[in-house]
This record gives sequence, structure tokens and C-alpha cells, in this order.
Amino acid sequence: MKLYSGDLSPYSAKVRMQIYAKGIEDIELARPPGFPQAGFSKVSPIARIPALDLGDEVIAESEVISEYLEELYPAPPLLGASPRERARIRTVSRIADIYVMNNIFMCIPQGRRSSRNDGVRDLLTGQTARGVRTLDQYLDGTGFAVGGELSLADCTLVPALFLVENVTPTFDVPDPLKDAPKVAAYWSAIQQNPHAARVLVELHRGLEERRELMRKAES
Repeated sequence: MKLYSGDLSPYSAKVRMQIYAKGIEDIELARPPGFPQAGFSKVSPIARIPALDLGDEVIAESEVISEYLEELYPAPPLLGASPRERARIRTVSRIADIYVMNNIFMCIPQGRRSSRNDGVRDLLTGQTARGVRTLDQYLDGTGFAVGGELSLADCTLVPALFLVENVTPTFDVPDPLKDAPKVAAYWSAIQQNPHAARVLVELHRGLEERRELMRKAES
């Protein structure tokens, strides 16, 4: 199998962290051919990363890929031991995905002050802050998202909070973590986990590459 991925893609990072945590060694990590141009649509119709190439079929969407890998490699389990725990893990993951990462992604154009629409910026960052505050009601204070051990919820939260820390400052808004003490404590703790730390190195590398490209484009 081959996972088409990119260092700065938080959705790719989510799947990579799962792969690292499970110790999966038979999945090749590869740069997506033709991405972000239309050429990648020949590989995956959605033309977004991550995409898992099975050889005769390509699975798209990070949540679907994560669930597929969880079934294919059940040990160690990252989706909980009971229906209630699995529901909680999925809930935290979805909040981080839809209400945090997605809003930050849509707000990225508002990081440029010269063309910023304050109304759009305020709407999207307000929804992001709301998502972070909601997460504060779900985290259990163990240093992991749910159940005191690493789960798929952590795999989504780590790249989501990376965006909160490194992208939301470009919008010139208050830090969402100031109103979410459990999330802030979690973020400090989870960065010590080796699988989270590995993914964060990749995300920071991708961010620096993007910044360098932007500096060259402006020079």
C-alpha cells in the first residue's frame, strides 16, 4: 500500500500518526503525483490528500482511511474498548476535524492583511474558538484525549492544535486556547508523546517549506 501525503497536510498527519502508533511498516509514504494541480485527480477523483493506494483502488478521506487501517491492523487498538468509548473518540475526532481544522483552513486567505475581509475572518475564527471550547468539555485530563491512552482522537487533535498554535496567530485574533484550559494542558502534555512529536516535526518542516516558498514568491 502507498499513502499519498504531505508534511503540512493536517489530514495526512492524522493518518501518519496512526501508522506510527500502530508500528505499521508495509505502507509507503509518498508525495502525491501532480498535486496540487489537477493531475492528481487521475490518481484520486477527490484530488486531495491523504489518499491510500491499494494498487487496484484508492481510498480517499482521512477519516475513512483511519477506520480502514484500524480494521486492517487491529493491534494496538486506537478506537477504544467499548461502544461508548468508541463514540467518545469519534466525537472528539470529528469536533477537531470539522469545527477546528476545517474552519482554520477556510480562514487561511484571511491571514493576508492587505486583502482580509474582517467579517469572514471573525466568523471563521469564532467558529474555531467555539470548537476549541467544545473540546474542553470532552477531554478527560489524563494527558490523552480519551480513556487515558493514545487513540484516533489524539491523531486528529495533534494536527488540529498545531494549526491553532501556528496558523491562527496570522489572523490577528485572541488565542483560542486561553479559554480552554483542558485543551491547553492536553496540548502541552501530548507533545511529549513520541508519535505526536514525530508528526509535529513533519508539520513544522512543511510549514517552514511553505514560508520559504512564500518568501521567494514575494522577493
